[in-house]
Amino acid sequence: MPRYIAYCRKSRDEADKQVLSIEAQVAEITEFAKREHLEIVEWVTEMKTAKIPGREKFGYVIKQIEKGVVNGIVAWHADRLARNSIDGGRIIYLLDTGKLVDLKFPTLWFDNTPQGKFMLNIAFGQSKYYVDNLSENVARGMRQKIRNGVWPSQAPTGYTNNPKTRGIDLDPVTSRLVHKVYEMFATGGYTYSDIARFLAKHGIVRKNGRPVVLTKIKHILSNKFYIGLLEYKGEYHDGTQELFIPKELFQSVQHIIKEREHSCKKSHRLPYTGLVRCKSCNGAITAEQHHKYYRTTGNHRTYTYYRCTRKIRPCREPEITGNDMESQLREMVASIAIPERWGDIWNRELAKDEQSEKLLATTRIQNIEVDLAQIDQKQNTLLDSYLDGVVDKEICQSKKSQLYDHKLKLNEDLEVVRANGAEWIEPMRELIMCALQAHKIAREKNNSEELSFFAKRIGLNFFLSERRLTCELKRGYTALQAGRGAWRADIENWPECKIVDPRGLEPLTSSM
Repeated sequence: MPRYIAYCRKSRDEADKQVLSIEAQVAEITEFAKREHLEIVEWVTEMKTAKIPGREKFGYVIKQIEKGVVNGIVAWHADRLARNSIDGGRIIYLLDTGKLVDLKFPTLWFDNTPQGKFMLNIAFGQSKYYVDNLSENVARGMRQKIRNGVWPSQAPTGYTNNPKTRGIDLDPVTSRLVHKVYEMFATGGYTYSDIARFLAKHGIVRKNGRPVVLTKIKHILSNKFYIGLLEYKGEYHDGTQELFIPKELFQSVQHIIKEREHSCKKSHRLPYTGLVRCKSCNGAITAEQHHKYYRTTGNHRTYTYYRCTRKIRPCREPEITGNDMESQLREMVASIAIPERWGDIWNRELAKDEQSEKLLATTRIQNIEVDLAQIDQKQNTLLDSYLDGVVDKEICQSKKSQLYDHKLKLNEDLEVVRANGAEWIEPMRELIMCALQAHKIAREKNNSEELSFFAKRIGLNFFLSERRLTCELKRGYTALQAGRGAWRADIENWPECKIVDPRGLEPLTSSM
């Protein structure tokens, strides 16, 4: 009597799709085995497509048959065993060699005879035809969606798949984050790691909770989907999705990406080239490496030096070692760092100020809208008075011009308030975030590239003179550098600690 192994399979790995498939197969096969008096010695279940060879559990079933542990298979249908010619051929070959004695299916009849194997081969062929035809139908549908300007796959970050319309909709939350990421990167002061940390802070992470990988960040920053182009199998098609990234901003980001890739290839991982200029002749600072062999110890050492290119005119500025350059940059970055508890306090106060600014902006908008309504009312009254003959034509035209000029000025003020009602909030939040990161970046080892990009975020006009590095800190960071001595002071002793507008204005909050 044959000894059977039961094999159950569903096509998808996702737990939320076809969740009853294997359970139903087990129940049907169990009932079938009792009815036919079959001896099932082992059950094997698998959640993997049979379209291509390489299923681990199916391979285990084949090995059990080849070893002689079992000599029969029970499955719900022939398509559970194979949907490709290789796996189907392995089953037929085992039947030909006699190692596989019998196959049982609740849904179809099989005899181990030439006619039975011929019909089984047809069943496997039908299963393969179904898969191939399904793939072709899916591919045809995807091509048609591309022709219609609709992306047929997973929506990029900033968009969401609409299960009802089968289209791509704009996500109001993540689209703003992606737009902010483009604006940040376009400044030239952010690395891919900075962008990944920013997105992680706002909830865009991988499935394991870690920040998005850097290759994904680069793909987000260079995906032409955001400017209305669909790239499908190497060709571009016009898309119909709603856009939120201006083409000028997209091009600025692409320019920075190309510059960095070129800089990395040209500098051979020497990170500070392109950052500093010579103060004497305003020439670029280049880098070179010297290799030295020490005979006494047998060691090879490589030393990096930065010097003026001397291409503008003869220059006598001395060269500086890479270690000295990096040490001065780290000191410069550390000079704007603040304690973490300061950051917590400042962020709380900034949140309060943000709410106040929003309320103030809302009040100003309401007042302007009231003034605009009053002007409209005056214009209507003036027109009625002119039609009734109360005022003559010259006075009407003069007053109408005055009201129109006033209305135009109010509309301009309204646009400014709506666009820049709290324009200092985001720069201030950025300043606090950089000041909190500065201490870590200054102390971390082997982060030369990140150190260079961070220096660009906080400073400009880097010059080298007599082996000393100088720069102009951007607005706001100058005040942080001036208060560096307060690092060791207890926050309790700073009752007058103030948040300073990064534009260099008066303190925003008088006390903490």
